[in-house]
Amino acid sequence: MTTREMVNQIEALNEWENIITQAQKEADAIRESIKNEMIARDTEELAAGAYIVRFTSILSNRFDTTAFKKVYGEIYKQFTKQTASRRFSISC
Repeated sequence: MTTREMVNQIEALNEWENIITQAQKEADAIRESIKNEMIARDTEELAAGAYIVRFTSILSNRFDTTAFKKVYGEIYKQFTKQTASRRFSISC
């Protein structure tokens, strides 16, 4: 691939990522509008035509690794493992 072809690929990628970002913002705004309507109606489930929309409260328990590491630092180190990955980035 020539340098010019690479530049064209990067510019095309940037354009598509901008389109994706804008579409995601629009989808998020619509999602928030639906959530706000459900809150206003004080409901966790709403039938709308062929769709059933749910906006439910969920309780979950999560392990607090930060607090555990502070209290039991040595034990934390014994049970952590290093992983390798690759990161892709483009900068100007």
